[in-house]
Amino acid sequence: MEDEQAVIALAALAQPTRLQAFRTLVKHEPAGIAAGDLARLLEVPQNTLSSHLTILSRAGLVTAQRHSRSIVYRANLAEFQKVALFLLQDCCGGRPEICAPLIESLARCCPPKTKKEKSRA
Repeated sequence: MEDEQAVIALAALAQPTRLQAFRTLVKHEPAGIAAGDLARLLEVPQNTLSSHLTILSRAGLVTAQRHSRSIVYRANLAEFQKVALFLLQDCCGGRPEICAPLIESLARCCPPKTKKEKSRA
C-alpha cells in the first residue's frame, strides 16, 4: 500500500460518524446493511450518511450494491486489512517483542474458529 492510499483511508475514518458507520458495517458482515437501516441505527439523516458513505467508498473501505430499491453497503475488510498491515508492517523495527503485546491482544479478541465452528458456518 502506498502512503497516499493509507492517508486517504485513515482520513476517511478520522471522523466520528464515518468511524461509527464503518464499525457498524463490520458488525453486519458478510450480509451488509441497507443505507436507510444504517442511517436509523446511527441516528443520522440519510443525506448526511450518504455523504459519509461516499467518502468511505472513495477510500476503498466500503462497497455498495443495489438490491431493488435500496443500496446495501458492506465493509471492505480486505482494504481495511491492507491499511492495518501498512501501519503495523514496520512497527517493531526488527524487534518482535515490541509488537508482541499488540498481537496477543488481537488474538484474545479474535480467536480463530475451531473446525466445528467452521463446519457450522
